[in-house]
Parts: sequence; structure tokens; C-alpha cells
Amino acid sequence: MNKGKLYLIPSPLGDNEPAEVIPGPVLELLKSISTYVVEEARTVRRYLSRAGLRGHIEELKMVELNEHTTPAEVEAMLALFDEGKDVGLISEAGLPAVADPGAALVALCHRHSIEVIPLVGPSSLMLALMGSGLNGQSFAFRGYLPAKTDERRAAIKEIDRISASLHQTQIFIETPYRNDALLADLLCYLSPQTRLCIAADLTLESQTIRTMSVKEWKNSGLSVGKRPCVFLILK
Repeated sequence: MNKGKLYLIPSPLGDNEPAEVIPGPVLELLKSISTYVVEEARTVRRYLSRAGLRGHIEELKMVELNEHTTPAEVEAMLALFDEGKDVGLISEAGLPAVADPGAALVALCHRHSIEVIPLVGPSSLMLALMGSGLNGQSFAFRGYLPAKTDERRAAIKEIDRISASLHQTQIFIETPYRNDALLADLLCYLSPQTRLCIAADLTLESQTIRTMSVKEWKNSGLSVGKRPCVFLILK
């Protein structure tokens, strides 16, 4: 049976107009896809409406794939590609399938020889690394650090050690409401000479990217607040 393709479609990192951060050919492609797998349908409907599909949103099929989706439900998504239908995968923000549940759909497609086509768009991780001044030759993305306090503090000490051992930039993210708690632990458990970059609100008018030693961060008295952030360290 002829199967469609999976397009990995980027979305804005914040409340941008899509045309500011999404290439024109990607926006044009949106008009030809009628089936989407999404992390949160309401967010994607708003994005697609602003991207030029206003008035056609109700005609689209949207299937949610998030942290609550079971493996069996992911497997059932194979039927979406029947009869040559193309499917778009869209996450909450940025590139799909990176620190994102959508990776399960990409893996499914590879298992069944369905073509996967990643498209160009904003990556908070790469933008933060570019703007950090830290080592862009060797780096590792750690995802989310543990939420439990003791485990998080142990993880901070470990990534500090790894960074020093390999001279490797360590990149990680956090849920915005825990940003300040994470920053407090970073300033307490990283070495004073470790360089820390915090990249917040990337691509937005309120964007800030600041790299200083942990000692300088402590003396600055700066906080982060509940903004989407990427954290990077290098010792």
C-alpha cells in the first residue's frame, strides 16, 4: 500500500508572527497537508491560523501525541499515512522530535519505511549555543535535569565534572516555573569559575542571552523568572 510522508514542521518559539521565524516554503507546505500529529491541538490551531490557514482549521485532522500517549496509540497512527496521505508533525514550540514526544512517531515511520522529511526552523538549543560564546565544537544536550532536589543537585555536580573533564558545553532546559529554583542550585553547586549562559525568550523582542562565571552571576543578583530558557555551562 502506498504510504504518505512525515514532515517535521517547526513552529515559533513564542508569540512571533510565523513569517518572522518560519521559512516561506514551510508556510506554503502547510496549505497542502490536511493531517497533523500535534502535542497540543489548541496551540497548533492558533499557529496554523496565523500562518495563513484561517478559515480552514476545522477541515484539518489533528491527532494528539504527548507524554500521555501509549505505545499502542502511537502504533495506530500508522493508519494516518494510508492512501499516500502526508502527515505533519508539530510540537509545542521549535523543532519537533527534539526533547519532544513526537520522536516516537518518527521512530514508527522509520520502522515502516515511511519517508521522514525534517524542515528548517528555529531551534532554541542551537540558537542558545550560537549566542553563548561557549564551546560549539563539543557539546551535549542533557534535556531536563531531575525535578527532585537532591537528584537535581547531584546532576549539577556531575555535569560540572563532565564539562571540565571533556571541555564540553553542557546544555539543558527547565520548566519555566522552576527556573529560579534551578538557577539558585546552579549558583550553589557549580564551581565559581564555571561559565554559565542563560538564553531566555529566544527570537522574541524580550530575548536575553547572558554568559558570565558563576561567581559573576552570584554578584549580579539577576533572576530569570518564568520565561522559556536554555541553560548552558562550560568549565
